[in-house]
Amino acid sequence: MPRPPHPKLSREAIARAALALVDRDGSDGASIRRVADRLKVHPTSLYNHVPNLAALIEDVRALVSQRIDSSPLRDDEWEEGLRRWARSYRDAFRRHPRTIPLLMSHRSSAPLLMSQYEDFAVAAERVGWKSDDILPLLTAFESFILGSVLDMSGPTVMFDPTGQEESVPRFAAAYATLVEQDPADPVATRAFELGLSLLIAGARPRE
Repeated sequence: MPRPPHPKLSREAIARAALALVDRDGSDGASIRRVADRLKVHPTSLYNHVPNLAALIEDVRALVSQRIDSSPLRDDEWEEGLRRWARSYRDAFRRHPRTIPLLMSHRSSAPLLMSQYEDFAVAAERVGWKSDDILPLLTAFESFILGSVLDMSGPTVMFDPTGQEESVPRFAAAYATLVEQDPADPVATRAFELGLSLLIAGARPRE
């Protein structure tokens, strides 16, 4: 009797299976065994394409990061390039927020990501940032962008002053405006755009 057919394996197919599991189960989904189960193959079959778990995680990172557009950092003025790059970065991870804790726990050397970081470094140096400032500047933007994505995956607002209006009247008044806000323009999006503008306003080196 012929053996039942298995899906044709490739490194990309394995990475996409892992990404689907992480989207569903969080970091626990990043497992050679679980990916093999999803693809209905023996775990050893995966090692013909992916050398180890660290490489699999890097492949997941590359899948998510391929939606980040760093070309504005090359083509646009510094501030506009930052804005467009940051928005694309947020949009890429907004599709896969559960990958963030996993990816932040592993160092990256993915060529695609390194190329995007090179665009950032070149653009930053072009406006006067020194080499030893590049990583802190990049980290400031990434921390803000990824934190914004995590905010989007939780409740609309993480606080509720109901019942405490007399002791915190101004904050309660600000909270009350939520009922008047346009659902098409959620707090998380407005917060991201406001925070991004503040970051960009200080994104040139001081003389």
